[in-house]
Amino acid sequence: MEETHGSGNDVRIAWSAAREANRLNWDDRAPLHEEAYDAHRFAADPDASHVDHDLAVLGQHLPGGTIAGLDVLHLQCHIGTDTISLARRGARVTGIDFSPASLEVAARLAREASVEVTWVESDALAARSALRGDFDVVFTSVGALVWLSDLELWAEQIAALLRPGGVFYVRDGHPMLYALDESGEPLTVRNRYFANGAAQMWDDAGTYVGDGTTEHTRTYEWPHSLSEIIGSLLRAGLRLERFDEGQTLPWRWSPIMVPTDEGWVLPDHLRDKVPCEFTLVAVKP
Repeated sequence: MEETHGSGNDVRIAWSAAREANRLNWDDRAPLHEEAYDAHRFAADPDASHVDHDLAVLGQHLPGGTIAGLDVLHLQCHIGTDTISLARRGARVTGIDFSPASLEVAARLAREASVEVTWVESDALAARSALRGDFDVVFTSVGALVWLSDLELWAEQIAALLRPGGVFYVRDGHPMLYALDESGEPLTVRNRYFANGAAQMWDDAGTYVGDGTTEHTRTYEWPHSLSEIIGSLLRAGLRLERFDEGQTLPWRWSPIMVPTDEGWVLPDHLRDKVPCEFTLVAVKP
C-alpha cells in the first residue's frame, strides 16, 4: 500500500505493484521511442551502432579485445537498439526486458536489421530463473538501475548468469546527478541520494525523448548510491576492475544541458562540478 502521493515523494509499495505500474508505462513508451529513436532507419543501416563507446571500454577487459563470438546478455534491453548493436559487432546476444510491448518492437527491428537475437520477457531481478545457460558478458545500458528495488538481488542475478571469468559492464546516470533538481539553474538537491527502502513516485506523461505522451503516467523509481551499486556487486562475489565518472549523457536530463558530438553535457560553468554518468566493469573470478 502507498503511504503518500506526489511528484518524487517517498512511498511504501510492494515490488509487484510498482513493477506492474512501471511495466504499463514502459509498454506505452515502446511505440513512442520507436519513433523518437528513428529506430527503423537505425535498423536499415548495417553500420549503425549505439554501443561503440561502451565497447571501446569493455573490450579492454575481454581476452580478445572484442565481443565477437561471445555470449552476451543485455539486461533491461527496452526496444533493443543497443542489443542489435551488440549483435552487429559479432556477439551471440540475448536481450531481456519486462515490457512485452518493448520486446515486440525489438524483435521487429532485429528482423529488419537481419540480425539474430534471442528475446526473453522478464525483469532483471528474476533473470537467472528466466534464462538457460550462462554468459561471457552481461551488459547494461544507461538509465536502468533506478527501476530496480533490490540491488542485492540484482547483483546475485548477474553473478549467477556469468561464467567464471565473465565480465559485467554497466554505464548509467550518476546517482549524484539524479539527486539534483533538473528543472534549471541553480542546481539544487531535491531528491534522495541514499536508499531507504521506499520508492519515489512520479506522475508524468512525458518520456526522456520525443514529444509523445503515455497513458499510464505513474512510475516508481529507487535511488541507489554509488556505494550501494558497487557494494552489491562485491558482496555477490564479483571483482571490481574499473570505475569511471563522466560528463556526458545520451539524453537531455535538464533543459540547461547543451548538445555535443558525444551527447548532452552541462554548460561550461557547471561541467567540472557535477558528474553525469559512471561506468563500471566487474569480473566473476
